[in-house]
Parts: sequence; structure tokens; C-alpha cells
Amino acid sequence: MSRPLFVVDALPASVEGAPYPLTGAEGHHAADVQRLRVGEELLLTDGVGGTAPAVVTGVGKGRLELRLLAVTRTPAPAPRLVVAQGLAKGDRGELAVQAMTEVGVDEIVPWSASRSVVRWQGERGEKAADKWRSTAREAAKQARRSWHPVVAPLASTGELARRVHLVLHEEASRPLASVPLPDGDEIVLVVGPEGGIAPEELASFEKAGAVPVRLGDNVLRTSTAGVAALAVLSVRLGRW
Repeated sequence: MSRPLFVVDALPASVEGAPYPLTGAEGHHAADVQRLRVGEELLLTDGVGGTAPAVVTGVGKGRLELRLLAVTRTPAPAPRLVVAQGLAKGDRGELAVQAMTEVGVDEIVPWSASRSVVRWQGERGEKAADKWRSTAREAAKQARRSWHPVVAPLASTGELARRVHLVLHEEASRPLASVPLPDGDEIVLVVGPEGGIAPEELASFEKAGAVPVRLGDNVLRTSTAGVAALAVLSVRLGRW
């Protein structure tokens, strides 16, 4: 059985020194929900490449005292896989965030497309963004990722055009499985909302140098298209 994993804000540079306390929400879950006991082992991650196996040396209300056994640092994935996800109604956006995190996305950019039914404005927009971030955090924890994806601020079409490389589009003629991939430290892919990408948006992306691509003959939902595209890219990049 795998050791339980908990997310912390930071890990020390070395394992020497005072015992490491696990507190807050993760400490409560470990001590009061999972009821870990002295002598049991667990894993910690800081979400930015650091992982540490640890053994429980003390248990209190909502906290554990730990002894770190080691701290390892995993290099960041390169190139980074970035998906600009068109805002979708209902829970489809969160479903996309969850699944893309599980398959290895490195950054998710919420995109306010012209055909997005949902609009992130004011307090409602802040709550929606927080929901995406918490969904990504929980999915990364479930997938036992040492690097957690970044959920970027809401982007406009103009902002995306300055960094986009590939655009998923059902009328594209070039398959994602064989199109040349860009050089550089990231690959940015755009996924439209339920209503698809508007012609003027596609034109803006193409003018900036982006290439429209397709996955196959089937038209996927916005909540699954990014996941399928990430799977293709992960194989091509040797991640899988």
C-alpha cells in the first residue's frame, strides 16, 4: 500500500535539525481523519519538485511531529505543457482542470472566449478561479505529482495570442500527432468552450503564428479535448 501523501508550503533544504511539524488542514487530515500513529511513514511534497519521506514521531490534536528521512528535488518538466482552457458552464471547467492535472499539465490558463457562456467577473470570478486552483491541488495530490500545475489569471484572446502555439479545432487539417512541435521552454495549446472557437479568434491566433490542429474525426467536449491532447503530447515528448 502506498504511503499517504500530504502537501506542505515548503520543505527544508536538508533533513538535519528540529522535528518537522505537519499542521493546518493537512495536519488535521493526517492526525484526526487518517489517524496516523507514531512509527508510521508518509510522504510530503511542496508541489514545486520537492518530496520527502517521513516517519511520525508524535501525534497531537490536528498535528503530527515528523522526522524527515530525506529530501529530494525533481527537475521541472521541460518543455512545460500549457493549456488555455475556454471557460465552460456547469462543472465542465473543473472536470477539465481535474483530468488535465492528473495527466500532467504544467499550467492552465482560464480563457474568456467570445463563445463562453460563463463570465468570470467580480467576486464570482474570484470564487471560480479559487475553485480551479483547489481542484488542481487536490488532483495533483491524488496523482502524487511532485510538481503541481499553475492556474494562471484569466486571459483574453489578445493575451493568449502572444504565447499560443497550437489551437485545437475540428476543421483543422493537420493532426496533433504529427505536426512539428515548437522549440522553447513551453508548448501552449488552446481549447475552446462548448460553442467552439470563433472565426475571428482563430484568425487572431493564426496571425500570431499558431497552428490549428485536430485530434481525429470525433468532436470532443471541452472537458475532454485538453486531456486527449495532453496524452498525445506526453507520448510525443517521451513523458509517457
